[in-house]
Amino acid sequence: MAERTPKVVVIGGTYVDMAIKCGQIPFAGQNVPGTSLAYTITGPGPNQAVQAGLCGCKVHLISKVGDDPFKQMAIKSLADYNINVDFVYTAPAKNTGVVVTLVNSEGENASCRYTGANISLLPREIDAAEEIIAAAEVCLIHGRLPQDTIVAALRCAEIHNTKVILNPAEPIDQASRQSGSLPVEYFTTDILLANLAEAAYIAEQAVNIRAAKTIGSDLVARGVKHAVITVGRRGCMVVDREGADHIPAFEVNLVDQTGSGDAFAGALAASCAAGDDIRKAVKFASAAGALACTKFGSIEALPTKAEIIQLLQREDMDKLPGR
Repeated sequence: MAERTPKVVVIGGTYVDMAIKCGQIPFAGQNVPGTSLAYTITGPGPNQAVQAGLCGCKVHLISKVGDDPFKQMAIKSLADYNINVDFVYTAPAKNTGVVVTLVNSEGENASCRYTGANISLLPREIDAAEEIIAAAEVCLIHGRLPQDTIVAALRCAEIHNTKVILNPAEPIDQASRQSGSLPVEYFTTDILLANLAEAAYIAEQAVNIRAAKTIGSDLVARGVKHAVITVGRRGCMVVDREGADHIPAFEVNLVDQTGSGDAFAGALAASCAAGDDIRKAVKFASAAGALACTKFGSIEALPTKAEIIQLLQREDMDKLPGR
C-alpha cells in the first residue's frame, strides 16, 4: 500500500521580496552600499507553503496577488515548488504586495512592507476553497490578512474538523483595534503559534520572557488547545492542559533570520499533518527555523526534510555520554 501524503492548506499573504545585504542597516538620512540582491517571491503564504512542501506534504496555497508583472513571477515560483495555486486569486485593481528587506552583516534585518492585493482576500474566496480545506489534515493560517477572512477560514476548518494552526499576527485591516478585540474564533484553534510579543498582546499581559508559561496558560484557559510561544534564541514554550514544556533552540551559525518564523510554521504544519504529537512537531519545527537562519534569503533558505532530520539526529548524537 502506498504511503499517505499529508495534505496542508496554507492561507497567507503573498509578496515579492527585494532583499539587499549590506554591512549595516542605514539610519534616517544615511546611504550605505549593498553587497548583494535577492529578488524573490516571499510572504507567509508562499514561505510556509513551500516549507510544508519541502517536508513532504501536498500543499494548496490560498492567497491573492495583483494583476501586474509580479503575478506571473509568483505563480511560476510556486509551481516550481509544486505548490497548488488554484486558489491564488488576482485583484485586478491592485498591485502584488512588496517587501523591501535590508540584512546586515550580523544577520539582523529591517524591512518595509506594501500590503497590496493581500488586503483584498475575501471570505467568499475562502468559502470557494472549502473542499480543499475539508480534505486537509492541517490548515495553517497567518493572521496578516483581513480579519473577516481569517474568521471565515477558522469557521470552515472547524466545520470539517480540520486541524488549525493560527499565527495571529495583526490583521492588516485592524491596525488600530484595541487589545482584547480578537474574535472568539481565534481561541478555538488547535494550535496558536505566536512570538512572545504577539502572545502577550493577545493575553493582555506584559512582554516578559519569564511569563511565557503564564501567558500560554491564559491562552489555553480561553480555549486554545495548544499554545506555542517562540522566544527567539531561547527556544519556545509549549503549553496545553497536559502541562508546559520548554523546547530549547538549536545552535547554528546565524546568517539571516528573515525566513525562520515561516520555516518554523510550515514545518510545524507538516509534522502535525503527518500525525506527530505537538512536542515532537515543535522540535521538528525548531530545527527547521534554525536551519533557515543559516542561509541568506527567505524562500531559498528553507530547509528540506532530510536536512531537518539530519540536524535532529546530530543533536541526539551530541547528547550521548562522552561527547
